[in-house]
Amino acid sequence: MPATVVLGAQWGDEGKGRVVDYFAESADFVVRYQGGNNAGHTIVVGDQRLALSLIPSGILYPNCTPVIASGTVIDPKVLIDEMEMAAAKQLDPSRVRLSSNAHVIMPYHRKLDAAIERYLGKNQIGTTKKGIGPAYTDKYARFGIRVQDLFDAKIFREKVEAALEEKNKILPRIYNMLPMEADEIIDEYTRYADRLRPHVTDTSLLLWNGLKAGKQVLFEGAQGTLLDVDHGTYPFVTSSNPTAGGAAVGSGIGPRAIDEIVGVAKAYISRVGTGPFPTELQDETGDRMIELGGEYGTVTGRRRRCGWLDLVALRYANRINTFTKLFMTKLDILSAFDTIKVAIAYTSRGIRYDDFPSQQSVLYHCEPVYEDLAGWNTDITEVRSYDDLPKEARAYIEYVQEAADVPIGWVSVGPERSQLIEIQ
Repeated sequence: MPATVVLGAQWGDEGKGRVVDYFAESADFVVRYQGGNNAGHTIVVGDQRLALSLIPSGILYPNCTPVIASGTVIDPKVLIDEMEMAAAKQLDPSRVRLSSNAHVIMPYHRKLDAAIERYLGKNQIGTTKKGIGPAYTDKYARFGIRVQDLFDAKIFREKVEAALEEKNKILPRIYNMLPMEADEIIDEYTRYADRLRPHVTDTSLLLWNGLKAGKQVLFEGAQGTLLDVDHGTYPFVTSSNPTAGGAAVGSGIGPRAIDEIVGVAKAYISRVGTGPFPTELQDETGDRMIELGGEYGTVTGRRRRCGWLDLVALRYANRINTFTKLFMTKLDILSAFDTIKVAIAYTSRGIRYDDFPSQQSVLYHCEPVYEDLAGWNTDITEVRSYDDLPKEARAYIEYVQEAADVPIGWVSVGPERSQLIEIQ
């Protein structure tokens, strides 16, 4: 049963969209298994850029079914807007399938998300304020609203009114915000239900039947390993599990169905928002990475923080996910630097760490131990063969895969779909 997981090996923003797009060309299903519209994927096809936050990248291929599985949280308006955008670009949104078990982001989730971030002040987590965290909170508190609830007027009203009974105590008393009206929410979301009805199905069964028939299934992780709620740099993480184990849980497919796990890693590293970042460069080199790499968030437009590649974190990501291969992106950005550094360990208060520290207080005080590698100072954006890369670029790739203990199967040398080298 051929299934592949593609997920970020860093703090997200690794260029997963173009990687998923590469694999999606031969996939029958592309599946989002966690997260919501807080994750953006940008795909460049010729002079056309497609920015997606909910619909899987498989929408680009007419023979592929994009699936939004039960582990996700859905803002119905955002999903409908994305489907309309896809239709305007001559893509067929009727193929999108949405799990009836996926949870719904409600207006009070967005309101709470923004209020909580404001309330935290300098201790902000750096959320996108799109309601993802509060929606997952309600899910695990077992009074969330699922997609299937939108189609039963009685149940939907009961659940909205029960939720507002609690939220309308919190919003005015703690956050000095006006209470919300149930009727307005119910009217708005009932309209969304009518639009979504043709797309809703049992996605676990859909995928299971596809796997039994020998179909190719591609699981698309949002965010990245270091933002995983259990294994990331908590509390500066997302509210779900983008790691490989989350693919099975979030899609309702058993782990034995998965035979390939591809980790996506930039040739350097970046993160958006707050939180520890041992190799962050707050100097001209970091600024240059940001500008050359176009390091601004797809969803938020926020300027990303950039630094040299962190091999300690990459080894940790491999341990958590058991990658079968890595896909290295943005190697071309490093062409601008005479010397390239990689972090091979950390030091904190006189102690050396070769493995990723489990204590947040330690990680905050970590300084990277760097190894210097030679740069190549050559434009590689037209290179399509591994042997045609400068020897310094090949040495960099080989150093990284040996240090990370996982082979690198592909390298991107530019944003276009064709700017790719497959390493045999």
